[in-house]
Amino acid sequence: MERFLQQLQGEMLAYIEKLVNIDSGSHYKQGVDTVGACLKKSYLELGFTVKEVKEKEYGNHLIIQHKDATNPKILILAHMDTVFPEGTASERPFKIEGTRAFGPGVIDMKASHSSLLYAVKALIHNGYKGYKQIKIVINSDEEIGSPSSRGVIEQEAKGIKYALVMEPARKDGSLVTARRGKGNYTLIVEGKAAHSGIEPEKGRSAIEELAHKIIQLHELSDHKNGISVNVGMIEGGSSVNTVSDHAEAHIDVRIKEIDQIEIVKEKLEEICSTTDVKGTKVSIEGEINRPPMEKNKKTRALLRIIQDVGDEIGIEIEDTETGGGSDASFTSTLGIATIDGLGPIGGNAHSDKEYLEIPSLVERTLLLAAIIERLSNKETV
Repeated sequence: MERFLQQLQGEMLAYIEKLVNIDSGSHYKQGVDTVGACLKKSYLELGFTVKEVKEKEYGNHLIIQHKDATNPKILILAHMDTVFPEGTASERPFKIEGTRAFGPGVIDMKASHSSLLYAVKALIHNGYKGYKQIKIVINSDEEIGSPSSRGVIEQEAKGIKYALVMEPARKDGSLVTARRGKGNYTLIVEGKAAHSGIEPEKGRSAIEELAHKIIQLHELSDHKNGISVNVGMIEGGSSVNTVSDHAEAHIDVRIKEIDQIEIVKEKLEEICSTTDVKGTKVSIEGEINRPPMEKNKKTRALLRIIQDVGDEIGIEIEDTETGGGSDASFTSTLGIATIDGLGPIGGNAHSDKEYLEIPSLVERTLLLAAIIERLSNKETV
């Protein structure tokens, strides 16, 4: 398979270029659906069936498996959306400089789509049957927490034994075996407006109350145990000479373990149950929308299989944990052995310096194909 992929590296890069040069920000449905149409066409040409899950607000999701597949045991997750607004692709289109390729979404995760597609092609070309044991779910809203696709992923994960997630490998090539869970909350303070020069005593400052709450929120962080609470944005007030009657804080919460969800929730509710500025009212809304991906017994066993595959083809496999979220959390929470970071190697995702390490493209595609074939064997499945 390696020789086949090496011969097609240029074709793989051209496919990445095609996808990178299509704007597909999470809220740009037309662009995401254009990427989806491109992927759909590619898989149909290989004898796969493609079911579209229609969405009104976001791009449509794709569920893909071979026409001869029966009860596949391997679920592969990928996403089409990026964090970049419409127009970014034309401002800085795909380009190659030395051994790196650049462009919006090149590593997160346009390169992964090329890698997955050509891993399937390599299996077919070399007469392997592993492609009949996979089900691919490609969603359109991963970058904003998978609000419309989480249910699709969880439904399609029924009966699955292994989940392979196509987020990029870390900069050092490590796969991801643990991720922190993530939540977003908004804390809202209502006060009473008054002129700050004429009758400030009649006002009740929402901003002052918010300041107390921000300190209390940050004190919830317990970095040693993987809990972080960060107020990343605040807003409030109407003018500099008015006691503010409204203020809000937007909060990012990260957790390491499932049990911490309720602990953090209770502490947030406790903070909002009292006020420091008399006459103000406090409320909070939001949720933990991604549970943590924990490195459990099943994931460790799957990692060992992947490391054995890596040894056979000359790739040393290391693993790591990360604070960023992904759809891997959903399958892991369902008790499915899950490994993330199976895309090519790159870095600086979500920035204008995002890049793909081109030499990793063939290597990681070969690894993915070999993993699929190994997991599809009867003795493994």
